[in-house]
Amino acid sequence: MTFTPRMVALDIDGTLVNHQGELPHAVREAVAKIDVPVVLATGRGLFGAVPIHEALGLQGGHAVVSNGAVTATMSPLKVQTEITFDPRPIIDHVMDVYPQALIAVEEVGVGYRLNQLFPVGELQGELHIESIEKLASRPAPRVIIRDPNGYADSFQDLAHSLDLHSVSYVIGWSAWLDITPEGVTKASALDALCRLKGIDPKDVLAIGDGNNDIEMLQWAGRGVAIGDASEQVQAAADDIAPCFEDGGTAVELGRWF
Repeated sequence: MTFTPRMVALDIDGTLVNHQGELPHAVREAVAKIDVPVVLATGRGLFGAVPIHEALGLQGGHAVVSNGAVTATMSPLKVQTEITFDPRPIIDHVMDVYPQALIAVEEVGVGYRLNQLFPVGELQGELHIESIEKLASRPAPRVIIRDPNGYADSFQDLAHSLDLHSVSYVIGWSAWLDITPEGVTKASALDALCRLKGIDPKDVLAIGDGNNDIEMLQWAGRGVAIGDASEQVQAAADDIAPCFEDGGTAVELGRWF
């Protein structure tokens, strides 16, 4: 069966930009040739996605941010969907079993409320230090748990200790745990966007490299993992592009546009 993309969903970090935040010219050129809707689908918050949207020269359209908890129109910038949950049980448990953790509660369109500052550059928008009681006091679309001195493996144990029946979670490339409402992923948000636009998911090209891209790659008609992705992410994909440094994203887009 011939695949013809009618929408392109693109992860940002490790797919469009490297881990230093640099956007290669080849990627920018490849995105400029896309003649169907382009949706940035990222774990970043809204403020983290806007500069990339602008750097790519994209006009209008949508972005799926916060791992699917938030969908926004980009020109003009407006939150279209925000799905929240009660963060108190998660925050209280983390403080009990991992008291050194840094906790960030996302405030969409504003920034983050924190118990302590994160390493410089990891969060965008306004940052406000609050007590644990205040952090847990109202619904949120996403909670981030972070330990700059920890390891991803240690966060596997932390995640397994949480009562995750009412939330979704993904572990990042380091000691970073993203927690969103139950059933919320990049794929769930993209699926809702496809229904809105009358696009069949089988006609979506999705490209990503992280653990938070697995559901998106499985959901899309053609899910492509960047060559640097872990074995688990690659196993979820329909195909593997070259590594980021070898222009993997540009190569894949060049096959279709």
